Amino acid sequence: IALVGRPNVGKSTLFNRIAEERIAIVEDVPGVTRDRIYAKGEWLNQEFSIIDTGGITLEDENIDKAIFAQAEVAIDEADTIMYIEDAETGITDLDERIARILHRSDKPIVLVVNKVDNEKRRAEIYEFYGLGLGDPYPVSGSHGLGLGDALDAVIANFPTQEIEEDDTTINFS
Repeated sequence: IALVGRPNVGKSTLFNRIAEERIAIVEDVPGVTRDRIYAKGEWLNQEFSIIDTGGITLEDENIDKAIFAQAEVAIDEADTIMYIEDAETGITDLDERIARILHRSDKPIVLVVNKVDNEKRRAEIYEFYGLGLGDPYPVSGSHGLGLGDALDAVIANFPTQEIEEDDTTINFS
């Protein structure tokens, strides 16, 4: 699962919450995460790898290009993408550009709207339907609210695994 989005939407906070440990550095300063960071996660007995990425800016600066290149690798490696948005700021032009890029990846995308810490913000998530990526899942990464519903949507995209029955018989005589 690749966590992608623009800077300071809470990707690293969600990454740490899913990994259940503080791995990624979380700061209110853009550009702290630049490379990909990997960890293991589990939800409903389903284990998976998660990838934290730096904030995508699509600027022409070398560092911005390098961060985007790292995010592209994560997107290529992932089976599912969690596109993280920020309820505080709403949809920006950059968000729309990133959504178009993700849509072209032909990967399942779960739209997660972070920083939904109160009822007012919860009522405002409907604008995110405008990105054309399906249902937005309201979460609060810092409080862990709503993350279960988002992870349910993520694992629904995983291939079903058939359990092989063991043909071994135990003889107790």
